[in-house]
Amino acid sequence: MSRTVRPSQMDRAAFVATFGQVFEHSPWIASAAFERGLPADADRPAGLHRALCAVLRDASPQQQRALIEAHPDLAGRLARAGRLTADSSKEQAGAGLDRLTDQERARFGALNEAYKARFGVPFIMAVKGRSKAEILAAFERRLANDTATEERAALEQIERIALLRLQDLLPS
Repeated sequence: MSRTVRPSQMDRAAFVATFGQVFEHSPWIASAAFERGLPADADRPAGLHRALCAVLRDASPQQQRALIEAHPDLAGRLARAGRLTADSSKEQAGAGLDRLTDQERARFGALNEAYKARFGVPFIMAVKGRSKAEILAAFERRLANDTATEERAALEQIERIALLRLQDLLPS
């Protein structure tokens, strides 16, 4: 994105086109943030992040659940089939999840299945800057959470992912 473009000065279509995928497959968040009116600090990652997260936090439990469900498994079948969003693909590759050994792939697969069986949704973690070992440890630790705790953890991770994506899109 050009450094001269400012989110607070964009029209709705351009804003949603640019920021609609900051939250995975959920352009409704960018649309609602735009409709609420963007504050002046929305031209910086932290300010825009606050505006977008306010929409997420005000969303219904069903909308929040749908957002969680919109995320792909880490190192899962969509990644192997090349069907991740560009952002997800880049983030997972940056953490080395595109270069797993057979043993690591089996471990991620088993954890993905256990997590989905327990919580009914994919495991979500902001993996940018994380190692495979850190991701696996978080996976194992979070499997012990109760459903409410894990849903909060997933939403916190989604917000973290969004901030990291905004930092890539906007100048500080």
